[in-house]
Amino acid sequence: MIENRIQNIVQLLEDKKGENIEVIDLRGKDYITDFVVIVTALVGKHSFALLDTLKTELKAKGEQFFGTEEESEDWIIADLGDIMIHIFTESHRQKFNLEEFLNTLGKPN
Repeated sequence: MIENRIQNIVQLLEDKKGENIEVIDLRGKDYITDFVVIVTALVGKHSFALLDTLKTELKAKGEQFFGTEEESEDWIIADLGDIMIHIFTESHRQKFNLEEFLNTLGKPN
């Protein structure tokens, strides 16, 4: 069940000191995935550590990573198909404000 998968992801991120974790449910919205998980890393190197933990733990449980975007330590993306995980440093999270964009999807202008 997708809710259990989300719960597991959030727990892994919390255990590794990810901050301000937000889960956005986009089912039924015009977006490329059903859920987005956003987390803040303490520093850039922490971003890679969070991604490494997710890959190690989730792959062992049968999760498939369709792709990762990890060129910048300030914003890393992990694509699990129906779940997209965004790992930001604090400054980039504030700068791009992805939560506000995602929360306005499907709402009338």
